[in-house]
Amino acid sequence: MVGVSDLADDARLAGELVRGAGNLALRMRAGGIDAETKTSISDVVTAADRAAEALVVDRLTLERPDDGVLGEEGSAQDGSTGRTWVIDPVDGTYNFVNGLTWWCSALALTDGDELVLGAVYHPHDDVLFVGGPDLPTTRNGRPLPKLEDRPLDESCLTTYLHPPFYGDAVGEAFGRVVRGAATVRMLGSGSMDLTAVAQGQLHVSCQHSVPPWDRLPGAALVLGAGGAHRRTTAAGVEWSVTGAPTAVDAICAALES
Repeated sequence: MVGVSDLADDARLAGELVRGAGNLALRMRAGGIDAETKTSISDVVTAADRAAEALVVDRLTLERPDDGVLGEEGSAQDGSTGRTWVIDPVDGTYNFVNGLTWWCSALALTDGDELVLGAVYHPHDDVLFVGGPDLPTTRNGRPLPKLEDRPLDESCLTTYLHPPFYGDAVGEAFGRVVRGAATVRMLGSGSMDLTAVAQGQLHVSCQHSVPPWDRLPGAALVLGAGGAHRRTTAAGVEWSVTGAPTAVDAICAALES
């Protein structure tokens, strides 16, 4: 585990990295960008994604040369410290491409299997979130209030399910979850959704097959605000559930039933 001074320095660097990546992407979008399809019409990538990831990796190579790197757009290198920086240069690329504002730049730092911290920058509102299990979550440097616990039937659930899954066992598991929630939102950026959970604007997130760059940055913020983060398996896939602890437990029970 890193010491307090090291954690503060890593948090400072993480904030600078996501702010730089997000502002670069915002400038590139203003100049006009083309999107390429990866796996589906909603899974796209742009030159801004790649340039923002390269910006982060180049800075880490200088300042944390012994740490590992894992990026959504293909950056991958092993380090000698056991620590890895997990990078999502533009989370919510479909929103980004189509002029919606619910997108961000995000990253997380892990030490082995331990989640150390996450950082998320929302360029549209110029808001930076940094936090982790041992680092109280801040919004533009100000601590967030402790997350209020609540049951699932009083919670706004944020989630996403690709349409092909609605008619199979995954869709059935998803249905068991959403039937218990007070209301549901699908907004298109997992890390942005979790900034809203950490602030108490939304209350719990549930999604399956979430890659580390979509899961870890926001989970760190929620943990730093006093929330819970669990993973469980249902219908042959792994689900990531994050938010108000009582609602998280209820979702996991519904998935596992």
